[in-house]
Amino acid sequence: MRSDTSDLTTRARIRDAALALFGAQGFDRTSVRAIAARAGVSAALVMHHFGSKDALRAACDAAIVDEIMGRKESMLTEGDLSSTMRRWLADIDTFRPSLDYLARMIIDGGEAGQGLFDQLVDRTEAMISQGVEDGVMTAPSDLRTTAVIVASHGIMPLLLERHIGRALGGTGLSGSGLSLDVVRRLTLPTLELYTHGLYADDSALSAARAALQERTPDP
Repeated sequence: MRSDTSDLTTRARIRDAALALFGAQGFDRTSVRAIAARAGVSAALVMHHFGSKDALRAACDAAIVDEIMGRKESMLTEGDLSSTMRRWLADIDTFRPSLDYLARMIIDGGEAGQGLFDQLVDRTEAMISQGVEDGVMTAPSDLRTTAVIVASHGIMPLLLERHIGRALGGTGLSGSGLSLDVVRRLTLPTLELYTHGLYADDSALSAARAALQERTPDP
């Protein structure tokens, strides 16, 4: 996926072939025989290395999580979703399988997808806490919920890639994906929304606070 095929081990070559096909076609519609053909090996060799199709998917899940999250000790400086997306979109032909697979992992809601989302929220929460401590972010009323919202917003362009690209006039491999022009166009409005907000005054916020305070707690 990130190296020339000739430099990959047979196991990694099989994994990357599976990652590409799972991302493009889905897990259920991809056969072991098709994976073997793409990797240039026999189906028996796929089973020899991974034992089952489920185990092969688990290897693909782990590869994508490692690619995004980076090292745990550098969670605030490396491996975050936004920097990974920028790098992948800068060479979209190379990383198209990763983009497709990541989107499917999140949408399918399996253990790996759930784990990935949870890690993204945890990392976002730590980032916001650090930002508040450093004085560059405003302390939210509910840190965890804010982290969920911000992390979800970060994933949204990936999951809605072709819809956003089409709406903003972008072109991608399928005719309407996230081109670099579209990514650049999203940058300033996103930062404006986070920096200045959307509403011109706090009337909506005040009304919501009042309504929530008046609500009788559920038993």
